[in-house]
Amino acid sequence: MSAVGDGHVRGLELSRRFYEEAVAPLLARRFGGLTHSAALVGPGSEVLGYDTERSTDHDWGPRLQLFLSPADATAHGEAVDAALAESLPPRFLGYPTSFGAPGADGTRRLEATDGPSRHGVVVADLTAWLTGHLGFDPAAGVGLSDWLATPTQTLAEMTSGEVFHDGLGLLLPVRRRLAWYPGDVWRYVLACQWRRIAQEEAFVGRAGEAGDELGSAVTCARLVRDLVRLALLMHRRYPPYGKWLGSAFAGLPCGPDLAPVLRAAVSASGWRDRERYLATAYEALAALHNGLALTAPVNACTRLYHDRPYLVLRAERFTEALLETIADPEVRRLPLIGAVDQYVDSTDVLCDRPRVRRVADAARRRRGAALKAVWR
Repeated sequence: MSAVGDGHVRGLELSRRFYEEAVAPLLARRFGGLTHSAALVGPGSEVLGYDTERSTDHDWGPRLQLFLSPADATAHGEAVDAALAESLPPRFLGYPTSFGAPGADGTRRLEATDGPSRHGVVVADLTAWLTGHLGFDPAAGVGLSDWLATPTQTLAEMTSGEVFHDGLGLLLPVRRRLAWYPGDVWRYVLACQWRRIAQEEAFVGRAGEAGDELGSAVTCARLVRDLVRLALLMHRRYPPYGKWLGSAFAGLPCGPDLAPVLRAAVSASGWRDRERYLATAYEALAALHNGLALTAPVNACTRLYHDRPYLVLRAERFTEALLETIADPEVRRLPLIGAVDQYVDSTDVLCDRPRVRRVADAARRRRGAALKAVWR
């Protein structure tokens, strides 16, 4: 069994074996012939493969989702749930199979009990679960508004983890459908990410020159975050939320070379050093952009910001090059704000499916003279 250095068992492997050795045999004995799919997807550090021993203190353990058809969920869902509670072993591979009631923070912790097991198997109608988690039913198709209103963390949750069994024949096709943005949507999201960099790249030098090293450092950190997200997007990886952003970046082909540069940028004590390290990162990612061949080659060299002595890439050039390659007229009409987590930074909004879709829909529908000027 795979484990990290401290002997911790990876949660994904634990859940896979829990399904294969405990849940699936129980279903066969008690509900032979019941068509189902089983997976570990959705929230959880183990779904993304980043769990450590620290992760075991809450919402971690032998757990998975057991999906049924709508008819079977109605007819058998409660009975399946009850059978699991009654018949699952109290421990599996040394871990309790019961979870305590949610605490004040909403998390649940493993606990051994002598009574019926409060197990970690979610028994659900697949369509209802997908709609609840994503805000739409991807089996029915994924429209432009769906792509733009779904945070990349949520898309990462749905396309990571593992499907242990897909008897319904729906979950694997859904994951393939969500695997990455359509071509023009990808170009649009990349263009908007470059635009974020263009909006602030001169401020590291301007703030520092004005004697505001704190402001310069804060802007530098914001730019590093945007560069990390840009690198992930260019490698066709959905950026996770902040806790795992560096871990995801470290796994990219460019990660080993660029991570020390970005760390040096955020730890630099002076604005000129920050600029120098950022310039190295800018040029590396500009070269990566050219390697994708999504656009005609764009000059990847940094330069001064107009007649001011600040070193920048002029990242808007990459935005413009990408916009020129978008063929879909609906995508071309979009305001240059991107997918929802490129302009919304509130966890409370991003985790509220109805609210985040309302916010994204309102933002997407904005029009005006400025937008027309962008596409002239």
